Amino acid sequence: MFQGNILKNHPVILELFTGAGGRFILYRPGMARLEAPSVPIVYQLLKSVGHSTMALTEVVTPYLDNPDNQSWRGAMSAYRARMKTALDGLDATPMQADWRDNNRSILENNIAFMDDCLAKGSISSAALQEFAKKQSPLLKRNLAWAAQTQVGHWMQVIGDWKTMLGSDWDKAYARQNNILFSGLAQHFRPEAINHRLMLIETISFTSTPEDMLTSLTRIIADRSVGALFFGNYYLMDYELMGGNARAAIIAEDEKRGMNRSFRRPCRSARNNGSTLITPGPGPTSLADTQ
Repeated sequence: MFQGNILKNHPVILELFTGAGGRFILYRPGMARLEAPSVPIVYQLLKSVGHSTMALTEVVTPYLDNPDNQSWRGAMSAYRARMKTALDGLDATPMQADWRDNNRSILENNIAFMDDCLAKGSISSAALQEFAKKQSPLLKRNLAWAAQTQVGHWMQVIGDWKTMLGSDWDKAYARQNNILFSGLAQHFRPEAINHRLMLIETISFTSTPEDMLTSLTRIIADRSVGALFFGNYYLMDYELMGGNARAAIIAEDEKRGMNRSFRRPCRSARNNGSTLITPGPGPTSLADTQ
């Protein structure tokens, strides 16, 4: 019922992490949900080539300076074949010339490093360090271009949706669970952060729209409960028992003669910034509401 009421009266934007650079969904009252186009495929290509180098490094690390162990040769030969296939298909990718040249260099360096290891029958720490030094500036370019592609795409999408919604934008809620929070936040007023724009952290690689909607609904619905029982509308946005647990840990530290190791407690106020530990007004725990 709470979720139905929210979707009936408010636009809702969900941003979900995916391996393709994210997924944005817009729910509008009385209308079918609208899903944004994906990030251009070049984003995935840039990340894939960059990951190939890091994956290669992780594959060889257990065998460094151990020439008696040859168990890596079969896997490396198979990986080299895949790397060569990627290199051969690079010219067919929708990638601008300077980006393609950078990725060609990365793939060629990967292959050269593998060929050297296979020819010598060993993987030395010195060779790996030299390989990393050569690849580092190339990988940095790929990372920068991938970020520009991803952020530019989603900033355009959100800007278009904001224009489309008009005055209803000021009623919109947004829920998101990865690095694009900052980009999404640029389209909201600062006071909307942690009020209508919320960040959720998860250990899951992906989340479903249903999971995100449930989480958003639960937070909004719990606010009236927090106001009723504890006199603060936003207190239940965060771990309600956290303050009590913190006090208990402090007591145990004192009992055991241990040093305390805490981050700052968050304050349950609407305008407490883009993270949950930004200083601001409001209680930090249930005890502060008494």
